[in-house]
Amino acid sequence: MGGWNTADIPDQQGRIYIVTGATSGLGEATARALTAAGAQVIMACRNQIKGQAVAKTMGGNAQVRALDLADLASVRAFADTVERADVLINNAGVMAVPKSATVDGFESQIGTNYLGHFALTGLLLDRISERVVNTSSITHFIGRIDLEDLNWERRAYSRFGAYAQSKLALLLFTYELQRRLELAGSDKLAVAAHPGYAATEISSKTENILEQIVGLGNRLIAQSAEMGALPTLFAATADAEPGAYYGPDWFNWRGNPTRVSSTAASHDEKTARQLWELSERLTGVDFTI
Repeated sequence: MGGWNTADIPDQQGRIYIVTGATSGLGEATARALTAAGAQVIMACRNQIKGQAVAKTMGGNAQVRALDLADLASVRAFADTVERADVLINNAGVMAVPKSATVDGFESQIGTNYLGHFALTGLLLDRISERVVNTSSITHFIGRIDLEDLNWERRAYSRFGAYAQSKLALLLFTYELQRRLELAGSDKLAVAAHPGYAATEISSKTENILEQIVGLGNRLIAQSAEMGALPTLFAATADAEPGAYYGPDWFNWRGNPTRVSSTAASHDEKTARQLWELSERLTGVDFTI
């Protein structure tokens, strides 16, 4: 696909996108590029004040609605406000934070990054006309799904282990969703993307020396949030392949979007089915496909 960039986004007039976590970083860059191309963007944000300030800089094509992925009641309330959308972009997330719990008692990273988005997708799928895009990470390579202890209640907590598990879960979810859509004869797509190493605010919540190290890396190595958003934008607007995974073309770290590979663990269909069933039980959201 060469050096695909925002100039290659097709005209988006008349199309509606939902972007979670659109107040900064990758989400903001994604929403900004989509509105510039003519799309209407629903910015699903926890911080509405910040969201409104950002939306004002995008002209009249962006609107802000409240969504806290760490609270399933908020997820349901947001879903009730949506009449229709063409594409759902599950972008929001937290990274390598100290151990804490969501409102519903889930470990915060699996709860916010994965279970909140799983529930949101299930609640909205009948109103999404074209595709679902999930944002994963190169850290999924070190991820491990523990179906017996998804919420780190018995394991010694690892900030990066929990983050990697959540991003691996998003890939398992993407591939399983695509399989189920195809079995149902649906032409909707499930696609995943990752930003490579992009300088965003997500690494500013770790609350330890790691934050300083990542901050240095952001200045010396990382690409911009605008570049990091390109794989997501490609997955959301271009002729993406069903169940595909897109990332930067330079060793998965930086560059323009291309199709990339993911681990064997992310393609484990048995684990994907079991995770799906567990996720439905934990969230109380049953998918109708």
